This record gives sequence, C-alpha cells and structure tokens, in this order.
Amino acid sequence: MGFQAQQDQWNALDVSRETLDRLQAYGDLLVKWQAKINLVSNSTLDDLWTRHLLDSAQVYPYLPENCKTLVDIGCGAGFPGLVLAIMGVEDVHLVDSDARKMAFVREAARVTETHVTIHNCRIDDLKESGFADVVTSRALANLEKLLSFSAQLRKPDGRCIFLKGRKAEEEIKDARKVWDFDCDTEQSLSDPEGQILIIERMTPK
Repeated sequence: MGFQAQQDQWNALDVSRETLDRLQAYGDLLVKWQAKINLVSNSTLDDLWTRHLLDSAQVYPYLPENCKTLVDIGCGAGFPGLVLAIMGVEDVHLVDSDARKMAFVREAARVTETHVTIHNCRIDDLKESGFADVVTSRALANLEKLLSFSAQLRKPDGRCIFLKGRKAEEEIKDARKVWDFDCDTEQSLSDPEGQILIIERMTPK
C-alpha cells in the first residue's frame, strides 16, 4: 500500500513529490531488509505507509519554527527520526543500541541521501548533553522514563514530542507524580487510538 491511500493526510502535511519518492525508497529498503532482520512487526508491513511513515511524518507540524537539532531516542528502524530528516529537519541524531537496526538506518540514510548522525549506543552512554531543540520517541518506554531520558539531552527550553497509544492519559497522570510539565495532546493521523504528546517546561518534582 502506497501513500495514495492517505492522500489527504499527506497533502495536509504539505509533503513534496520528491520527499514522497525518498520515503518510498526508505520503505522499499525496509521491506527488503525485513526478510533477514526483524526491523518492525511483520503484521505492519502491508500498511507500512500508515503504521510507520505517516505515523512518523505527523510529528513534523509540531516542531518549533527554530528547530535545528532533533534527537530521536530508541529510533529502531529510524522512526520517527529518519522520516523527519527526510522531510527537512536539519540536524537529526538517531540513538539506538541495536547494532543491526542501526546498520539498516545507516543504509537507509545513504539510499535516501539524508544526512543524520547515528549513535549506536544506550541513551545513558551519549556524551552530548543539553543540545536538542526537540526529543522524539515512539514505542520506547512509558512517559515518566521518556522524560528522564530526555532531561539530559534537551535544551532548557526544549520540547519533547512522543507518539503514544490508548494509555496516553494514564501515562501522563503517572508522570505528573514525578515531573511538572505542560502537555498538549493531539489526535494521531495514523491510529484512531493514538495520541501525539507535545511537552514543554519539564522540571522534576
């Protein structure tokens, strides 16, 4: 299934034909590698454009205008960080400890002619700190842990954008026991039960 199935959503995101072609190359490469490496759930391959590409691309409108550096923690096969880099985010850092998945991400960046910085390590082992305008993540951990992970990476005025499922409200409630933060919640374009959490002004209690 190609992007045509979600033509209205892609039009709303104002994605160019060139960008869609690069995303197609990314998706084609993922399907090829999936035969040897478990990059994503096999059950999602038939709906790759919705479950992974659109799911990642929908983050783009929520990036601040001055966003230069974005860090995607636990990026796996590159979602959402590599998609956002393909869409034009200037300085994207992809972090994951799985060497085989990061080998795929490196090849996907080459095939799509996309500049990214790859960190094949645990989040705690990153040497950089306090440099991210935005921290993103999808399906890595609960919100409380994500805020802890992002604390060392984001600038003081940085933003976190996390893709969450039907338990988003429960995770927000639990995280507020440990963190003070402002949170806007937006409906996912790719999942009727999904939520996009846009979080700012995070301070530990």
